[in-house]
Amino acid sequence: MTRPLDRVLLNRAMSKSSNRTLVSNVFIALSVATLVAVYFLPVWWVALTAPNYPPEAFPDGVRINFHMNGVFNGCKKIEKVEITETEALDCVHEMDTINHYVGMYPIAAGGVVERAFSPFLVSLLIVMLVGFMFTRPQTRLIVMSAGFGAIVVWMGMTWYGANGLKYQSSGYMHAMVAALDQDSERESANKFQIGFGMVERLKDSLEESGVVIEGYSDKSSVDDGIGDSEKAENIRHLRDTFDSYMKRQAADQKQEWTGSGSQLMAWHYKASLGRYFNNPAEILPMVKTMSFVGHLVFWGIIGAMLLLLWGARQNKGLIYWLLIGVPMALPVFFIIEYSGWLWWYGHELNEMGAFTVKPFMPTVFGQGKVAQFTTHSYPAIGFGLMLLSSVLLALAFLMRRKHAKVESEAAA
Repeated sequence: MTRPLDRVLLNRAMSKSSNRTLVSNVFIALSVATLVAVYFLPVWWVALTAPNYPPEAFPDGVRINFHMNGVFNGCKKIEKVEITETEALDCVHEMDTINHYVGMYPIAAGGVVERAFSPFLVSLLIVMLVGFMFTRPQTRLIVMSAGFGAIVVWMGMTWYGANGLKYQSSGYMHAMVAALDQDSERESANKFQIGFGMVERLKDSLEESGVVIEGYSDKSSVDDGIGDSEKAENIRHLRDTFDSYMKRQAADQKQEWTGSGSQLMAWHYKASLGRYFNNPAEILPMVKTMSFVGHLVFWGIIGAMLLLLWGARQNKGLIYWLLIGVPMALPVFFIIEYSGWLWWYGHELNEMGAFTVKPFMPTVFGQGKVAQFTTHSYPAIGFGLMLLSSVLLALAFLMRRKHAKVESEAAA
C-alpha cells in the first residue's frame, strides 16, 4: 500500500517541480532582457561640484556617466534666459582637465580591456543563462555551443580582423572618439571645415564652371567597407587621427592602420596616457602590459567557454551552477572592478602633474572631498537593473535547486 502512495506523492512533487522550472525560466528570460537593457544604460555616475561651478550653469556639477562600453558626458545643455548654449559642455573633457592638475590620467585610461570586450562578455552571460534554461544536457550543449561559437567568430573578427571595428558597438566607438576630445574637429561633419573646405569649394567651383577635374580623389568617398553610419564616421575619424598620430612617431613606432580592435585599444590607450603627460618611459611599459592583458582576455574567454561546456554536460556540479551564479554576481563584479580602477586612478599619479598630492582612494559611493571639490559617486539606473537581474536569478536558482533535489529523490 505504501509504494503506490509514495509513487503518487512523487508524481505530485515532480509536477510541482516542473511548474517551478517553468517559472524559473520566466525569471531567467526577464533577467536576460534586463541585461540587454543594462548594456545600453548608464550604470554609475560621478560628479564634481565646486564654488567655481555654480549650480545655475552646472545643475548636476561636472558629471560623467559610466556605461559598460564607455564613459559618456553627463552634462546637459542649459536652456535659460540668462544662459545660452548651442551644445552641452563636454564634462568628460572638463573632468579630465581638472584631474590632470594633480597627475591623474584621463578617464579613458581606465577599464580599457573591459570596455573593449564588454559586448562579448555580456553576450557570454546571456548564452550561459539561456543554456541554463534547458534541463536536458544534450539540448543545453547544442544551444551553448552554437551561442559560444557565434561569439568566438564575432570576437575574433572584431579583435584581430581587418576593419574589425565595424563589428564593435556604436557606443564604444563614440566613447573612443569623445575620449580624444576631437568631436568638434570631425572633418566629415561639415564640408566647409578647416582641412576639407578649401579644396572642396575650389573643386565645386571649377566643376560648376564646366572644368573637369582629373586625378582628384576624395578620401571620404572611397568605399572602405565600413558603411555610412555614425559608427562608420567615428571609425574613419579614429583612422585619420591614428594616421596623423603615427606621422609624429619615430620610425620604429610607426604602424599602418588595420582597423582591428586590438590595434585601436593599444593605440588609444597610449594616446590617452600621453594626452597630458609626455613621459614615454612610463607610458610605453603600461601600453605593452595592457596589450598583453587584452590578448590574454581574448583567449581566456575562449577557455572559459570550453570549461562551461564541459560542466554543462550534466545537471549538477559547481561548473553547472556557475551558469547562473556568475550572471547573478554581476553587481558584485562591477563594484570590485569600479573600486579597483578608482584605486588605480588615485595611486598611479603622474609626477608631471601641476600639483603634488599624496596617493588617495577616490569615493566609491557617496560624497567625498578633494581640495575645493566635492565628489559625488552613485549608482545609476543600469546598476538598479543589475540588482533586479540578480534578484530574479536568485529566485530562479532556488527553484532550480528544489527541482534538482526532487529529481535526485526520484532517481533514488
